[in-house]
Amino acid sequence: MTRHKAPSPSPSSHSNAPLLLRRESTDTLDGASGGMTPDLIAEEDAALVGANAPTAVRSLPQGESRDLLETEEGLIDFGPSSFTFKRPGAGPRHESFLGGLASSFRSFQDSGSGRGTSTGGTTGWSSGVYTGPSNSERIDNYDPSTSEWAMEGTGRRVAYDNFTTIDWIHDFSKERVRIRNLRTLSGPVGTLRKAFDACQAWILVFLVGAVTGILAAYIDVISEWASDMKEGYCKDGFYLNRKFCCWHVEGNERCHTWATWSDAFHAESALARWWAEYFMFVVFGTSFALASAILVRVYAPYAAGSGIPEVKTILGGFVIRKFLGGWTLLIKCIGLCLSVGSGLSLGKEGPLVHVACCVGNILPRIFEKYAKNEAKKREILSASSAAGVSVAFGAPIGGVLFSLEEVSYYFPYKTMWRSFFCAMVAAISLQLVNPFRTGKLVLFAVEYKRAWHGFELPFFVLLGGLYGSFFIRMNIRIAAYRKNSWLKDWSISEVGVISLVTTLLSFTHPFLRVSSVELVANLFKECVENDTDFYGLCSDPSQALSSVVKYLILAAGMKIFFTTFTFGIRVPAGIFIPSMAIGACVGRALGIGMQLWQRAYPSMWMFTACKPHEQCVTPGTYAMVGAAAALGGVTRMTVSLTVIMFELTGALTYILPIMLTVMVSKWVGDALGTESIYDALIHLNGYPFLDSKTDYIWNTTAGSVMTRVEDLDVIVSSGCTIENLEELLQTTSFKGYPVVDSQETMGLIGYAGSAELRYALDQARRSGLPPTTPCTFSDTSVSALGLPGSFSLEEEQNPNYLDLGPWTDHTPMTISPRFPMEMVLELFKKMGLRYVIVYQDGRANGIITKKDLLRHVGIEKLGH
Repeated sequence: MTRHKAPSPSPSSHSNAPLLLRRESTDTLDGASGGMTPDLIAEEDAALVGANAPTAVRSLPQGESRDLLETEEGLIDFGPSSFTFKRPGAGPRHESFLGGLASSFRSFQDSGSGRGTSTGGTTGWSSGVYTGPSNSERIDNYDPSTSEWAMEGTGRRVAYDNFTTIDWIHDFSKERVRIRNLRTLSGPVGTLRKAFDACQAWILVFLVGAVTGILAAYIDVISEWASDMKEGYCKDGFYLNRKFCCWHVEGNERCHTWATWSDAFHAESALARWWAEYFMFVVFGTSFALASAILVRVYAPYAAGSGIPEVKTILGGFVIRKFLGGWTLLIKCIGLCLSVGSGLSLGKEGPLVHVACCVGNILPRIFEKYAKNEAKKREILSASSAAGVSVAFGAPIGGVLFSLEEVSYYFPYKTMWRSFFCAMVAAISLQLVNPFRTGKLVLFAVEYKRAWHGFELPFFVLLGGLYGSFFIRMNIRIAAYRKNSWLKDWSISEVGVISLVTTLLSFTHPFLRVSSVELVANLFKECVENDTDFYGLCSDPSQALSSVVKYLILAAGMKIFFTTFTFGIRVPAGIFIPSMAIGACVGRALGIGMQLWQRAYPSMWMFTACKPHEQCVTPGTYAMVGAAAALGGVTRMTVSLTVIMFELTGALTYILPIMLTVMVSKWVGDALGTESIYDALIHLNGYPFLDSKTDYIWNTTAGSVMTRVEDLDVIVSSGCTIENLEELLQTTSFKGYPVVDSQETMGLIGYAGSAELRYALDQARRSGLPPTTPCTFSDTSVSALGLPGSFSLEEEQNPNYLDLGPWTDHTPMTISPRFPMEMVLELFKKMGLRYVIVYQDGRANGIITKKDLLRHVGIEKLGH
C-alpha cells in the first residue's frame, strides 16, 4: 500500500489520441433485494458500470433528482427488485441573518454538517458550459491558493456538496499547510497569533458547552410546563408549571394555587370531574404533538427523530446539509418541548445530542480554522455530542464516554480532553441555571440504605433479557413500512393518531399518566417512612403483589407498544427514557416479588445473609438495574451506560450489579442481532457508514472486488480538451475520474474530482478560453516543463494550455490487486478513504470506492 506519485506526461502529442474512455449509464442499481443495505450516491467514486462488479451502479440523468428534505423519505426509493438513488438538486441559497456577525458565517438555514457554502443561482449547464453555483466563492472560502499546495500533492478542491463524503486526507493536508504558514510568522504579532490559534478550540468548546447547558435548562422547564398543562394550570401565573406554582407548599398539603381542569370547568360530581380532566388531557396532549409535527414538517424536516444516527454518520465524514443548521436547531428545541410535553412515549436525551451538535456546527464559523476544514470541525462535533449527554442526564463523564463509544468515528487524544471540558462546562451551566431549583445535577438521586446481596445477582441477570432485540426488530419493521408506504406522505396525521391513542390509554393508567421522567424517578425510590406513596409502590408486599405488580406489568406492556410505534414518527423523539421506564417497571415488579418471597421464607438458605426483622430486599434497586438492562439492550452501550447510570442516580454501591446486567444484556442482544437501534436506522436509511467496531473475515483480495479499469470512465490526459471534459461532465453524473497517460499503457497520473473539474472549466471559459484549448494534468506547472503559455486561474492572458494539475490528486492511495480485503477495510476505516486505486506494474488495474466496499459488506452479510 503506497501513496502513488506518478510523473506527469507531456501534453504535446494530442492530435489523434483517444481523449476519453467512455461507457453509458442508466438510472437504477439492480440486484438490491433480500435486505441488502443500499449504498448512497454520495461517495466520490469513479464512473463505473460494473460489468464485472457485484452490482452495477447507475446514475440518474441530470434534472431528475428530488430533494430529500422535501420528500422526507430518505435518499433512496426502494422497488421490488431495484432501488433508485435520489440525487439532490441544488436550489436557491438562503442568506443567514447571522451573516453580519462574521464573514465566515454562511447560510444559517442552509448550513448542515458544515461546509463552505455557495451562493448564486441553480446548478446547470448552458451550451455545454457549467453555469453555477458560484464556485468562485466556494473555492475562495475553502482552499488556499495553488502555490501553498505544491508540497502536498493531494490537489485543491471545492467545497463539499450535499450528500458527499469529506476527504479526510485532503483536510489533514490542508491543516498542515495552515500550520506551516503559521509557523513562519515571527515577532510579537506571530506569537500572539500562534497563542490565539492554540486557544480557539478551547474557546469553541467552552461556548458550545455553555450554550448547550442553557438551552437544555429551558427545554427542561418548558417541556415540564407543557406536560403539567394537560392536568391543569397555575392561578398565580399561566406560565408556571406545577412545581414552581406550588413551591411554597410542603409535604402532602393541598396546593390551592394550582387548579385542575375540573376545577376550571366547575365540575361537581366525581364522574364529571373525571371526564373534564380526561378530555383536557387528551386535547392538550394531541394538540402539542400535532404542533410539533407541523413545525417539523413545514420548517425543518431534519428536526424529527433522535438525530443520533445522522450525527454518527456525519462524524464518520458524511455531509448532510441543513441537518445541523440554524432552523433545525430552532425547530428541534421548540418541537422537543412540545413532543415531550404531549405525553408521547419518547424522551429528550437523544435529541439533546442533536441540539448540542447543531450548536457545535454553528459556532465554529467564528474561526476560519474550523469553518473551512470539515475534518477539524468534526473534532468540535465530537465534543458537542459529549455535552449533549452531559446535560441530558447530568452525566459529564458518561457523556465523554458516550461520544467515544457510540458516535465518534475519529477521536484523538486532544478531542477527549476537549470533550471532557465541553461536557463539564455544559453540566456547570445547567446547574447554574438550576431549572428545577433543586441545586442537584443528578437527575434521579437515590439513597439506598441497604447494600445488595449475593443471592440477588442471578435475578439481576434475568433482567438483561430479550427486550432490546425485540424492540429493534419491531421498530425497524415499522420504520421500513412507514418509509415505503403511504404513511410517508401523511406524517402529521400519523402523529395525530398515535398521540390520540397514547393519551386516551395513558390517562386510564396511573403510572402512564405522569411523565416518563417522573415515573422512573418514583420507581427508583426506596420506600421510607413519612414519604409519599406513589400509587401503592410502598404498600405491604402481600397487597402489592396482587395490585401494584399488575399495574407495573401492564404499564411495561403498554409502554413497549407505545414506544415501538412512536420512535420514528416525524417529531423530535429519543429512546433513552422510554427504554429506562420499561426496564424500571419490570425490575420493580421483580423486586416486589423478591421482597415478598424473602418475607414469606426468611429462613431459606439463600436468605441467610438477611438480618431478621429487617428489610433485606430493596425493590428500587431492581428498577434501576432493569432500566440499565433495557437501555443497554436497545443501544448496546456498555462502559458509557454503566457510568451514566452511576452519575444519573449517584448509587455507587450498585455499580457491580449494573455492570453485570449491562454485559448480559449486550451478550443476549448480540446473539440475536449485533446492531443497535442507531446502527439499524443507519442501514435502513442507506447512509454510507463503516462501523469501526465491526470486523469482517473474507477470503478475497482487492483484485476480485475492484471495478476493473475496462469498466471505468477514465480521462486520458494526452489530447484532452475543454470541450471533451465538458461533454464528459454533462453526460455523466459521477463524482470523479482516474486520470491516465494513455489508453495503451494506463499509467496512472492521479484522480480528478468532478466538482473540481467543473469549477476549473467554468473559470477557464469565463476567462475566454476556446473549447478546443488542450488540458494537462501535470504535477508541476506546464511552464516548468518548458511548455509555452500555461494558464492559471488568476491570469487573464490568453493561454495555450489549461493546466488542471492543481485540481488533481496526484498522490492517491494505491494498493496491489493481491491486497487482502480485510486490510482494505481497515484502510477505509482508519484513514477515512473515499477510494483506493488498484495499481500494479505501472498500470492502473481498477478502483475500489467506499460504495464498492459497502456493497461488498452487504453481500457478505447476506451470504452469512
